Amino acid sequence: MKRVYAKEEVCIGCRLCEVYCRTEHSKSKNIIKAHKKEFPRPMARVLVEELRPVSFALQCRHCDEPACVEACITGALTKDESGRVVHDEAKCVGCWTCVLVCPHGAPQRDLERRKIAKCDLCPDRETPACVEMCPNEALVYEER
Repeated sequence: MKRVYAKEEVCIGCRLCEVYCRTEHSKSKNIIKAHKKEFPRPMARVLVEELRPVSFALQCRHCDEPACVEACITGALTKDESGRVVHDEAKCVGCWTCVLVCPHGAPQRDLERRKIAKCDLCPDRETPACVEMCPNEALVYEER
């Protein structure tokens, strides 16, 4: 299964992956409207971690044996036939147990909606938005 991998040696911490992820998951798919006019504001499913001089993008690893799926009390997190860990927002009650058990810290707490936001690998795109728009090619989408 293809996954997103970060190359921390070339990440400059520009956070454009966050910007384009937020835009991709917005209603309008418009960068200005997504960041200035949509409420509640769409959440990025990727988070740039920084401890200078190192920075890298962190998102769901779509683990082979995901602890988040096992811990989800409502079944909002499942693993599909392709190997992606999928989040069903309608089933999510915002208990954030998945946030606690994820060894990578990937699920993000959406405080406005009281849900989580996690990488879905942009299922409507051939390549996830964060990877495609990274100016330094610090993110790659490949099978390893």
